[in-house]
Amino acid sequence: MSGELPPEAYVASLAGFRNMNIHRLGALLRHHQPSHAWQVVLGERPAAGLIGRVLADPDVRSAWRKCAAERPPGEVHDRCLALGIEILPYGAPRYPGGLLDDPLPPPVLFARGEMGLLAGRRVAIVGTRNATSAGRAAAREIGHGLAAAGVHVVSGLARGIDGAAHRGVLAAEGEGRPIGIVGSGLDVVYPREHRDLWAAAANCGLLLSEVPPGLPPEPHRFPLRNRLVAALSEVVVVVESRERGGSLITAAQAIERDVPVMAVPGSVTMRSASGTNQLLCEGAVPATGTLDVLTALSYQHGRSAVLPADLRARPRGDDIAVYRALHGEPRTIDGVSLLLGLSLVDAAMSLARLESAGWVGQADGWFECVGSPLR
Repeated sequence: MSGELPPEAYVASLAGFRNMNIHRLGALLRHHQPSHAWQVVLGERPAAGLIGRVLADPDVRSAWRKCAAERPPGEVHDRCLALGIEILPYGAPRYPGGLLDDPLPPPVLFARGEMGLLAGRRVAIVGTRNATSAGRAAAREIGHGLAAAGVHVVSGLARGIDGAAHRGVLAAEGEGRPIGIVGSGLDVVYPREHRDLWAAAANCGLLLSEVPPGLPPEPHRFPLRNRLVAALSEVVVVVESRERGGSLITAAQAIERDVPVMAVPGSVTMRSASGTNQLLCEGAVPATGTLDVLTALSYQHGRSAVLPADLRARPRGDDIAVYRALHGEPRTIDGVSLLLGLSLVDAAMSLARLESAGWVGQADGWFECVGSPLR
């Protein structure tokens, strides 16, 4: 089978397995070529690295072998081709270079539309699904103004602010295009009333997902989707948000990646503005209109999502010793603590820093090196 199918066929199939998360898939593909990874899942080849720890769980082994029978790589690949969906495993030539050194890069992306848009200027507009009419109007106006100025607008294509922003983009006559990053297969429109927005993004913009066609939206996918909205943008604008919500997750992910965050001020009496007003109190730049956003964008140096650049901070101090401890074999927090004589808290904090910087990957509580900052 491995000689008959391209590598991306196996990756696309594996990405749709039950009990397969991005940590497990990333670990599997770090140590095995895609066709070999498929053989590992079937039990025909021994597992290397961290994935061996994962497959020590008999429930995982059983579930994955059942999924392998349900999702033949050839069928998944054919479905992607029929739908015009491009499969982009990590490191593929058209995989976004700006995600290569992300703290949590997608092991694979599924795309419809023009990947070249990621080389243009990009601003995310996000906010609550339960938007007010004023919030929707603001999102639509800013989206329209940015597109007229040639800036592409990124969103999660959710109800409320996201949808309003992209309707503004589509109404503009400029060169800006919609970029939608979604939490389901690219053939599973969610919410259903945004079918026209999905079609428009695929036809004149770009649609991206981490999951293969046929997979439904699930709650855990949306916070993961939000990190990609942040990572693929040069500026993130939050139009309306309550005190908790997905848009604040996007803002936090942007801050972690040194992407500037802006917020549209709102009345202190309105709950829909409580999150954005809090962002302003914490240092976000006010966005009162398109000009503010364009001004903030002008200070950015065109963080291309296409051209790769290693922006990871190098480990320092005790983190270097922790990194070296993972060179030989995967270890748990307990294992690192015992090996280096660190407290559990210090070991956990060091591993968290290394993982956040993109130098360590983990799955099921086991950690291993990713790349080498010590060369």
